[in-house]
Amino acid sequence: MDDELTLAADDRANCAIGSGFTPRIAVLVPCYNEYLTIAKVLDDFSHELPAAQLYVYDNNSTDGTARIAREHGACVKRESRQGKGNVVRQMFRDIEADIYILVDGDDTAMAADVHTLMQPIIDGNADMVIGDRLSRNDYQRQNKRPLHTFGNRLICSLINFLYRATITDALSGFRAFSRSFVKTFPILSTGFEVEVEMDIHAIDKN
Repeated sequence: MDDELTLAADDRANCAIGSGFTPRIAVLVPCYNEYLTIAKVLDDFSHELPAAQLYVYDNNSTDGTARIAREHGACVKRESRQGKGNVVRQMFRDIEADIYILVDGDDTAMAADVHTLMQPIIDGNADMVIGDRLSRNDYQRQNKRPLHTFGNRLICSLINFLYRATITDALSGFRAFSRSFVKTFPILSTGFEVEVEMDIHAIDKN
């Protein structure tokens, strides 16, 4: 299941992508020391979205992540300011596209799900769609951080209670965005809290 969050209705009316238009799709991969998995992530998304441009923003990796990303077809840039929020902020500023896919470089997202993730954006029904990892049994097996899962569920509960939302994976790094969202979202976070900032921004502007 994916969580669909939208901006104002007036914005949505203008963002549906018509059948005669081929959208520019950008796959954004913020990375820090992901040399073990970055090749698979890029290959998988290239297979699912062959026309998409792959971008890897390397956040001071020391393990060859940037070199491997280039070898697998990504446009690689370096973001020296440490922290995922800093990386995503710069990505959103730099990259021009009609549909944006944000995915972590740790291979916890299933690339085959990207078509379902993107569809509400294409239809103009959402400005952000969140990929839900927590309901997948394989993610529970892969995730070696039980406190992370507990914290994620706690944050989901708090956000849903406070804002009457229905988010199922508040900390997911697998998301699809409209251009409208990307170019109007004022990122203040510097680290991993950027995902919660996205959630609250989308709910607030719904």
